[in-house]
Amino acid sequence: MRLDGKTALITGSARGIGLAFAKAYVAEGAKVVIADINEAAAQAAAAEIGENALSVALDVADQASIDAGIAKAANHFGQIDILINNAAIFTAAPVVEITESDYARVFDINVKGTLFTMQSVARHMIERGIKGKIINMASQAGRRGEALVAVYCASKAAVISLTQSAGLNLIKHGINVNAIAPGVVDGEHWDGVDAFFAKHEGKAPGQKKKEVGAAVPFGRMGTADDLTGMAIFLASSEADYIVAQTYNVDGGNWMS
Repeated sequence: MRLDGKTALITGSARGIGLAFAKAYVAEGAKVVIADINEAAAQAAAAEIGENALSVALDVADQASIDAGIAKAANHFGQIDILINNAAIFTAAPVVEITESDYARVFDINVKGTLFTMQSVARHMIERGIKGKIINMASQAGRRGEALVAVYCASKAAVISLTQSAGLNLIKHGINVNAIAPGVVDGEHWDGVDAFFAKHEGKAPGQKKKEVGAAVPFGRMGTADDLTGMAIFLASSEADYIVAQTYNVDGGNWMS
């Protein structure tokens, strides 16, 4: 029960990795806020978890939505002790085919959304004297470039950089900011990624997914449950002396 008595707000947590985090946190004694742009899915996820979960409609690309979601969560549970910036989207295209609209959408959600959700929750923590934990979801894509994934890679590199700067700034308030960089994680998200590569590399559906899974040194793609241990650790008192770091949880795909 390492998170007993804590409340965590997790963006993009109506499904996938975010939902796995929410369930793992409740098992460790926390209450969770299922914050997602899909209100119906958030309500269903919260109902599945039970009384220790609250659903909140939250669009990380809209400041008013961020503020309203945080206010609802704080009013319901009293305060927010932990934030996981998990909401993100993916796109892929050759550099010469990248559109301004694709670029803007990815950076609005992956970078601006991370920054301003982090800012709003940090203000909440500072005002109440909460020694909180903020966890940003980066990616192995933020560690290197990929030929067809320039915009997404750049957005996740920005998340790593934001984590470093915010971590150095907010620790003076007793708020730890760190990040997790997953590798290739099986699930609904990667089915969409596979479709991008099928389009741009002429591969059969499922072929890219099979190839990247086989290339992981551990021997398979990751799962959402593979990431929960790090998410619990970074939110716990065991990580009090860890500041501005990004941890790879990727089966050995990247070493740094």
